[in-house]
Amino acid sequence: MYDRILVPTDGSDHSDLAVDHAMDLAVQFNAMVHALFVVEEAGPSGHWDFAVEKQEAIGEEALDAVVARGSDRNIQVKPHLRRGIPSEEIIDAATDYGIDLIVMGTQGRTGFSRIATAGSTTERVVRMTDIPTLVVGGAASRDT
Repeated sequence: MYDRILVPTDGSDHSDLAVDHAMDLAVQFNAMVHALFVVEEAGPSGHWDFAVEKQEAIGEEALDAVVARGSDRNIQVKPHLRRGIPSEEIIDAATDYGIDLIVMGTQGRTGFSRIATAGSTTERVVRMTDIPTLVVGGAASRDT
């Protein structure tokens, strides 16, 4: 059913939960996982600076962690570091890599209600793509 799964990561606990679900699905469907970290666009000056270089280092570390988790479970993981607006890059990556399923974590402290908040990356991806998207929330992110 799913041959290629995209899991965007930022290294947070919320994205780690999504990685866990993507890995479980990859085992179930014998799928390849594409891990994605998006370095946000440069500021108003349009120049890459120290902050962007730091984001790239964080991204490489987050992607390496996903690759290692896949390796532990004999799952092929292809890491991708892209630059741009996260929601747009996630959607473009899904198209570019022929993705069958996107698995994303919720962001922030309030779980699913955060997804419904205008402006969240997850909300934009869910709204703007025709590719099935699984949104993973955890106990730490559930509303009380």
